[in-house]
Amino acid sequence: MLLSDELVAAQTMKWVNEFIVALNVCPFAKREVEKDSVRCVVLRSKKIEVALEELMVEVQWLDEHPETETTLLIFPTLFKDFHRYLDFVDMAEEMMFEQECEGVYQLATFHPDYCFSGAESDEVSNYTNRSPYPMLHLLREASVDKAVEFYGDTTTIPEQNVDKMDALGRAKLDAIFAHCMKIDVGGA
Repeated sequence: MLLSDELVAAQTMKWVNEFIVALNVCPFAKREVEKDSVRCVVLRSKKIEVALEELMVEVQWLDEHPETETTLLIFPTLFKDFHRYLDFVDMAEEMMFEQECEGVYQLATFHPDYCFSGAESDEVSNYTNRSPYPMLHLLREASVDKAVEFYGDTTTIPEQNVDKMDALGRAKLDAIFAHCMKIDVGGA
């Protein structure tokens, strides 16, 4: 069953609101959600090369639309395999470096099967970077710097998030994620 782009974007934003913002996984996300400056772009690429081109198209779009703070590039069909996704992330970071995006934009990575290096796939700490669909979060570097300056020491955020995931446990986290996927387009 092919999910509509509208449904994929709605499920993703529900995850942003009910997981990322509600649990304060990213202390900077709430402000941008409230400002409606988060853009969701659903990409149906069939090839990695096309996905890389689409990433650079979005970089250009952000260059031309400073009112949009950040973009979630969502790949509902291309990166079912987490290791293939990681290969794509490496290529995306290299391409952004080659296109002189370093210091302008950065990528944050999310995948339904995210697993940190050295972690077991069933560790709840992995949920900090798990999402309904494979995606790249394209952030403006200057905005990240300002947010860090305002927030102060951000080095404790990952550890705090792991503690939150441990406290919630797998069953609660799975329930949150399942709830985010239950949505009617244009509704709850």
